[in-house]
Amino acid sequence: MEFKSINPHNGKEIAVYNEHTVKEVNAILEKSRMAFESWSEVPIIERCKLLVNAAGILRNNVDTYAETMTLEMGKPISEAKGEIEKCAWVCEFYAENAERFLADEIIETDASESFVSHDPIGTVLAIMPWNFPYWQVFRFAAPTLAAGNTGLLKHAPNVFGCAKHIEELLLEAGFPDGVFQNLFIHHDRTESIISNDIVKAVTLTGSERAGKSVGALAGKYLKKSVLELGGNNAFIVLEDADMDQAVKTGITARMMNSGQSCIAAKRFILVGGAYDKFLPAFIEGVKAIKKGEPTDESTEIGPLARKDLADELHKQLQKSVEQGAKIEIGGKQDGAFHEPTVLTGVKPGMPAFDEETFGPVAAVIRAKDVDEAFELAANSKYGLGVTLFTSDIENARRHIGKAPDGAFFINELVKSDPRLPFGGTGKSGYGRELSREGIHEFVNKKTVYIKSNK
Repeated sequence: MEFKSINPHNGKEIAVYNEHTVKEVNAILEKSRMAFESWSEVPIIERCKLLVNAAGILRNNVDTYAETMTLEMGKPISEAKGEIEKCAWVCEFYAENAERFLADEIIETDASESFVSHDPIGTVLAIMPWNFPYWQVFRFAAPTLAAGNTGLLKHAPNVFGCAKHIEELLLEAGFPDGVFQNLFIHHDRTESIISNDIVKAVTLTGSERAGKSVGALAGKYLKKSVLELGGNNAFIVLEDADMDQAVKTGITARMMNSGQSCIAAKRFILVGGAYDKFLPAFIEGVKAIKKGEPTDESTEIGPLARKDLADELHKQLQKSVEQGAKIEIGGKQDGAFHEPTVLTGVKPGMPAFDEETFGPVAAVIRAKDVDEAFELAANSKYGLGVTLFTSDIENARRHIGKAPDGAFFINELVKSDPRLPFGGTGKSGYGRELSREGIHEFVNKKTVYIKSNK
């Protein structure tokens, strides 16, 4: 089988990749197993030096890597370059902190000595999406490889060029052959990989449907799993908020990466008088977003990664309008490109409220007070994050417990940061990436108990 990489901006074919045969996959798995035997014995400090090398290579080749990303999935080139820089950051973060995160944890008991060690577990399979084709991989790879594991990447077929760059740059950084490898396979072969005894765990970033499938397979074969799935984040604005800052942040939170982000703000819940202050300025800001060729540095929004994704978004939009929502601006689709759109009159039961809209559509909801705002925010099967804009920080603190999500950001958009754990609740998945929690997901937390004979 062949995988074709198509530029979503102009529909032109970029490259063709051949699917790995069964024989090739078996060889990749065996190479990963053998690499783990020696890689797991390499001192952490030496592993971390290679992460520093990787960060340098990322920065030295930012234009090449960013261009591949832009051509394969349409991300504006300025955002693509920022993504490469973030990958370098996560490499440096774990290079600086992995040894501390993985240090033995001393626990006082009646033993002469007792502690928890953090040992690597073996080969970890990563199934990654196209929307942040480098970042999603590096936030898995940096902690996983630093911990002494080996990694296998099954990337989305439309970004196999990015996957190829990642494998090549890690080899160039000095990671031994077999420590990190690509699997160019179709999703229907995932079970054969997960079921293999060489694979000890699996992590997936993707849709709810993909998460259910992979989670079920991980359970079937008793493999540890981490799932980072969809989101329908609420962006709550109170009347006392800095409205200019809320509008500016809200536009970025919804429209960045052409709206193709699980943690994008998707439901804008405006409380009381905030509605009439926020909405007109938000519409004007959306109207001013610069559209154009994704490789142009000034372009702020590009196409969606594939035409079928734009088709699905447009169906959600149309159905919401049929149910009573109103298009304030935008609403048109042209191939893989979908206009930045603002919808008002959005209510529970509409796709724009209930479902994840993976594209540049902002659903605006009016709430009579802060309690109703948090009730609306929590009215979702997803639970990645909530943003609250207000000038009263102490009041904001009192509402932290009302959000069941994995993150609560005050006066800032929800974003991933190597220093902070990242993950969700409900249909947004389970487990955590990044920070100390992320590197601990794929280690054996071994209890050691020593009783002296003296």
